[in-house]
Amino acid sequence: MQRIGVLLLGLAALPESATLAQQAAGAALWRLAGTTLPVPPALLTGPTATFWNPAQIEDSARTQIGVQAIQTPATIGAMAVLTVVRTRVRSLGQVGIVFGHVGLTDLARTGASPDPVGGTVPVYATAVGATWARAVGRTAVGGTLAFHETRLDATHSTRVTLDVGASREVTPGLRVAAATHFFSSFSANDPAQDVYAGVEYRLWRGPLWGDRAALRGRYGIAFGHGFTADHQVGLGLEVGRVIALDAGGVREGSYGTQAWRGVAGVSVTIGRYRVTFARDSGVNELGSAYRVGVDARFK
Repeated sequence: MQRIGVLLLGLAALPESATLAQQAAGAALWRLAGTTLPVPPALLTGPTATFWNPAQIEDSARTQIGVQAIQTPATIGAMAVLTVVRTRVRSLGQVGIVFGHVGLTDLARTGASPDPVGGTVPVYATAVGATWARAVGRTAVGGTLAFHETRLDATHSTRVTLDVGASREVTPGLRVAAATHFFSSFSANDPAQDVYAGVEYRLWRGPLWGDRAALRGRYGIAFGHGFTADHQVGLGLEVGRVIALDAGGVREGSYGTQAWRGVAGVSVTIGRYRVTFARDSGVNELGSAYRVGVDARFK
């Protein structure tokens, strides 16, 4: 998986440019967590989707809370948690707090041999920030100002990022969206940041299982990160605003070869709560990564 390769490149570059390498490695950890996204990042909706695209459509609920946990296969050993709290402020739109932490677990310290010599190597990235979103006609715009800390063993770096996003319903069945992710430099080849874009089109709408349903096709791209762009295609089926099924394929870019992998997810809405489960198919027999989340809306 090229995500691991990017992280290793960052580790290898530490002696020459510790700060830049750590920032790139931290972004690579978040890309690992993003392998479980069944919807292109630019097109995601919901509280925790704010982490990927701050331009979220304003909700009638007074407060929204989202929590997600991600677990990669044991061969990778990464775990992540995302928490977002958003509240509606009449004159401003929606404002909130974003928190995320991702890290490698059980990374043993070794010496001249592969045998552990005691203790583990801390490798993690943490982000906390303030987010805002507002509807302007048929367009949702938003921004997130975040503080990041990345630690690789005994060294660590910090930085501040300012991300912006937009999502527009062009027609009742067509939506386009774009966002920056961890933007901190005006560079088209910075491995510490991404640019997301996506388009969603409603292919069909009608009755299904006694309720109204809609089938949507999606395409998304991630680029501007210094290696080949990632491409994601997929379908989403929503039944009665209660059940949503999403599936697709992702062609991951890298500094060398590219690879396809599948990803799928399901979410169920029960009253004010929405429960989500997603997983990817993994590549190179590394195993699958999993995501579990709960969103809550309070009026």
